[in-house]
Order: sequence, then C-alpha cells, then structure tokens
Amino acid sequence: MVRTSDQAGCQLKSAQGQIQHVISLVFDNTHFTRDNPNVPSDLEQMPHLLNFIRDNGTLMTNDHTVLISHTANGILTSLTGMYSDRHGQAVSNSYRYFRANGSTASSSSFKYWTDLVDDTSAVPTDPLPNMVNADSGAPLNAPAPWVPFTRAGCDFGATAVANLVLENTGTGPNGDMTKVFGAGSPESIEAAASNAAPAGSQARLLAQTDFVGIAVHCAAGGGICTGNTNARPDLLPDEPGGYAGFKGLFGAKYVNPAITGGMAVVNDLSGHPVGDQFGQPGFPGFDGLFASTTLSYVAHMQEAGIPVTFGYISDAHDEHGVSGEIHIADGPGQATYVSQLHSYDVAFQQFFDRLAADGLTKDNTLFLFTVDEGDHFVGSTPTPAGCDGVTTPCSYSQVSEVNVNLAGLMATQQGITTPFTVHSDMAPTVYITGNPSRTATVTRDFGRALGRLTAVNPFTGATNDLSVALADPVGMKALHMVTADPQRTPTLTMFAHPDYFLFAGAANCTSPCVTVPSTGNFTFAWNHGSIDSEIGTMWLGMVGPGVRHLGMDSTWADHTDQRATMMSLLGLQDSYVHDGRVLIDQLFAWAVPQSLIAHRESLRRLGATYKQLNAPFGQFSMATLVASTRAIKGGTSSDDTSYTSTENQISSLTASRDGLAMQIRAALDSAAFGDTPLNEQKAKSWIAQANDLIGQAQTLAG
Repeated sequence: MVRTSDQAGCQLKSAQGQIQHVISLVFDNTHFTRDNPNVPSDLEQMPHLLNFIRDNGTLMTNDHTVLISHTANGILTSLTGMYSDRHGQAVSNSYRYFRANGSTASSSSFKYWTDLVDDTSAVPTDPLPNMVNADSGAPLNAPAPWVPFTRAGCDFGATAVANLVLENTGTGPNGDMTKVFGAGSPESIEAAASNAAPAGSQARLLAQTDFVGIAVHCAAGGGICTGNTNARPDLLPDEPGGYAGFKGLFGAKYVNPAITGGMAVVNDLSGHPVGDQFGQPGFPGFDGLFASTTLSYVAHMQEAGIPVTFGYISDAHDEHGVSGEIHIADGPGQATYVSQLHSYDVAFQQFFDRLAADGLTKDNTLFLFTVDEGDHFVGSTPTPAGCDGVTTPCSYSQVSEVNVNLAGLMATQQGITTPFTVHSDMAPTVYITGNPSRTATVTRDFGRALGRLTAVNPFTGATNDLSVALADPVGMKALHMVTADPQRTPTLTMFAHPDYFLFAGAANCTSPCVTVPSTGNFTFAWNHGSIDSEIGTMWLGMVGPGVRHLGMDSTWADHTDQRATMMSLLGLQDSYVHDGRVLIDQLFAWAVPQSLIAHRESLRRLGATYKQLNAPFGQFSMATLVASTRAIKGGTSSDDTSYTSTENQISSLTASRDGLAMQIRAALDSAAFGDTPLNEQKAKSWIAQANDLIGQAQTLAG
C-alpha cells in the first residue's frame, strides 16, 4: 500500500524540519545480551533490526528500568519520562491496595489512561486514578503522552501500548465501554453480551477483539476522525490546560476501516488476516502481538496519514499460539524460540522495505526501539553441551521458575503466621492485614523473618537465601516506589533471588512450599522484577534526523531519558518537568536547542551525576537499598535502635535527594525546553552536593 499524503496541519518542530514521522516500538522481554554465552541474543538473531540501528543511529546498551521491573511500569516510564512515584505504577503488572478495614483488593496496572484504581464498584473503595500524579498538589490523572502530538495537529496511533488503548470491556459505571461509548450504546450492549458468554468461547472474545488494544487519538481539527461517525470524544478531564473537543477511534472495529480504506481486516506483513483465535478480525490479544502483526499496523497507520505511531511487540521466548491463546515458555536456543526470532527478523526486513517504498526513511522519520524490562531464565542445563540454538538446537528437561509458597515458608521456617496478602512476583510486595505501621512489632517481626528465609533450588541443589534485598516505605521512597495514593503502598517489598517466584499459599509446607512443575508444558520460566543487572539493564535504539551514528553506546541511561530526548528532537513540549534528561551525547549539536549546546560539558557531567543520584538503579538508590535490607533484617524485639537509626538516616538522605533532584531536573528541563542555558556555578554546586549525598548513602550502606 502506498502512503497517502502527509497529514495536513501536523506541526512537528524538529531542527531544520526534517522529522516528519515518529515510529516508537517497545518489545516485551527482548534481550541484547546473551542469556546463554553459546546462544546468540534476541537482537543478534534479528540482524535486520540490529543492523538498522547500529548502521544508521545509536544502540544504547546500558539503559535501565525502574523498580519493580515489569512490563507496565517499564512502558509507562518510557512513555511519560516520569518515575513510578509520579505516574502511579510502582508495583505492576497488577498491584494490591488497602481498604479502610485493613484488608486488600487487587487492581490491574493495564488500564485505559483515565481509569480508576477500583473501576468495577459503583462506590469505589479506592477512587483515585490508576495513573495517579500529584504534581499539582492534588492526586489527579497523570498527563497523557499523546497530548503534545494531537495539540500540534498530529494524529497519534497506538497498537497495544500500555494504557494508550482500551484494556478491558467493562460495562459498569466506570468501565471503559461506558466511559468511551456510553451506557446503552451498541458497543456497550455488545460488550455486556460478550462478557456474559461462556469463558473461552468465540462470543466471549468478540468485544475484546472489536474494541480493545488498538486506538487512534486524533489531532486538533479532527485528523482521521473528521467525518467518521465512529469517532468518540477523547476525554482527559484532568489534563493540564484542558483537552476539550478532541476525538479518537477506539478498537480495531473502527480503526481498521479508517487505515485500510474501508476494509474490516488488517493483514499482517505476510498477508495473513489479523484476528483472534476464532478468526474474528481485529485485535489478537496482548500476547498475540507478533512483530509481523504490530509492524503491519504501524505501517498501515503511517500509510493512512497518521504520522506518530507507537507499537508493542510480544516477547519471542514464549509460544503464543495463533493469537496469544496459549502460553508455553522456551529456553535459550530452543527450536521454537529460534524460529520465532527468525520470523521477527523477517518481519523487520519486510517492514523497513515497505516503509522505504512509502518514502519513510531514516532521513525523515525518528525511530525509537526499546524493551520494557529484562528477565532471567530459570531451567535445567541445556543439552547437548555447547548447543548454540542456530546450528544445534538446545533442549531442556525442565523450563520453569521455582515456585515458593511464601505463607507456608514463613509459618514453617520462621513461625510467622501473621495474616497477609501478597502481590505474587519475583519481587513480591507484602500487605500485612490491618495495615500496621512500619515500626509496629508485627511488621518488624515479619521483616526480620522475611530476611531469614531460605529455599533449596531444585535445579542446583544449593540452599539459597531468598531475600536479596528488602524495603519498607522508607526504602521504597528512595526507589521512587511511593505514589500519590497511600492505599497502594505495601508494608514491605522483597526483592528475591532471581530463580524464584513467590506467592501466598496455605500456611503449611505439605504441598511442598518449593516446587517446580514436573509434567506437561512449562508456562513460566522468565523471571523479572528484582534488582539483578540482567533484569534492570536493557537497551534503547535511536535512528533518525539529529541522531548521531555511534553504533554501540554504553552511556548510563534509564527509561525516563527516552521521552525527554524524543520531545527535544521533535521540538515539542510536555506540560510537566521530566525525570529524564536529553541524551545530548547521542544527538548532533544542530538538532538540539542552543541552550543545550552552551555549557555542554557541564550539562553532560550534571546529567550523568543526576542519574546516579535520582534513578532507581542509580548509586544513591542502590546504596540506600543495601542499608534498608540490613536494617530490616537486623535488630530484636527488645532492641531496634540500629533499625531506627538507619531508617531515620535513609529518610533524611532521601528528603535531601528529592530536594536537590528537583532543582537539577528543573534546570535540565529548562535548558532543553525553556531556552535557559545552564548556570555553570549552580551546576558545579549541584554536582558536588549530589556526589556528597551519594557518598553518604554509600557510607551508610558500607
């Protein structure tokens, strides 16, 4: 399909006006580094993507996620340029929150941008926004990422990217179908019937296939929504500066015809119709976003004149069936894993060729590629020895994380039977019933016991300490894990040994408490959430006008830097100050404002120091986590002075860090977006203060 004319009125304001299109893609759990030294990494097995980035731009291999490292908050941090405490998703992909009576309920991180924590109750038990932000003083909905683009007259297309699209078919008063289409609308009626259909049936999937996962947020003036009777108001009641009169298309049922010239079906890059497992055309489910599917949607949107397109691509190390209806985990070098990566590579070759035929190239398009988080493989030793997956497939007798019944271990190993709930994870968050304070005896006893847990690893036979690190609300604040919603702050967070996945089962170990599935297909073998480097360190690829051709780059960065860098290149501005900074070393001087050229060396030094001071995986945060872990594990019921002293010091250091970080990020943002050159003397002072705080945190950790 040949691209239509560029969208009239789209005002991207890049230097020299070269950027006319934006394509941003995020992978789930796709690795640059090797999980097995003999097996080429995910990116190495996708040479058409890897070489496109390295030959035409910069591949940053030392990018970092937030804590807890997961899909939702990894994506949302990249989208907003804000850490979890400012966009609301510190514990994901779901989280628990305390009710007034001290019990807890569960909520999903994957919700449309304006959804509430509790959007299923007529009277919500937590009425705050899921994407909560308190920059204005009150807890409101975080600003939406598409707004600067649509205000600039550019349509914004999204394929399965977290919270930019409808994520459920709820028909209650706060459900997505009601809010977007209205109570009693044909869409709501369809959704109600679909939700009532038998689980696993074709009818049960219909509403999701029609309305979830695909969206276009239309430009000021209407864009592709103009004259489209299926367009609905794009409501953002808390958006700074207001957001009245904008519309959007929600769901493949309405997006597909708009981007194909009236066809109900979008074909993937190989010509196969995209749909659910029953062949119903539309959204294939979030685990059905193969590269060929997402890249086809991105290409169709660009060809239809939608100049800004964001897309999500499912992981390649799990088998997802036709459209995400199955889930089977594979190990590095396993034949199905290698085959799926090959199909991804072919899709990228087709994608780049198709874009080039449409006139979209590195000379007029900004390409951004990244991954939400890394993960850690758990399984038996591969056979045959030395297998590389490409010439010699690897086989595994077991491919599975090690499951741990946390309640059972606490009771049988430590004698702790305190009632609690948990967000099951490699980094489980604990919510003690009644929501006691962090200094309460029940909390301190629980924390000390949590730190003493051990488990025998079935794969290695070794006895492992389960708790790699521990944090209570004081430590979590240093990690940017305390949001503007106090109901969702856990009692404790446990960052566990990477082989284990912990849940709260029965308070005994007769099951037993540490298990690995012994038969059948293995469903989960890739752990993420904890603080290990392979989980928290990932990659970011940038190609396009203004991006230097550096090939591989090891500069320390994190997900928040992507938003600030993109917006600076595009000449657009958000309504808030980013936690990230513009990656000036990876950009040509002509592509950034003059205020980012002046005092460039000081900006570089300040930006690097700021990351180590403020990033969740920076030196300050990691040092306070070491101190937090020791404090929580230590002390006794009769003498907790060390815990009290350490926690007070962490709290004081974090307050000082927050105050200094706010000044630095404001100065960096003003240089990038406010045409205000950096003050050299202030920068030197801030660097010295930041290094002093980092040093104090490291001394406390030592």
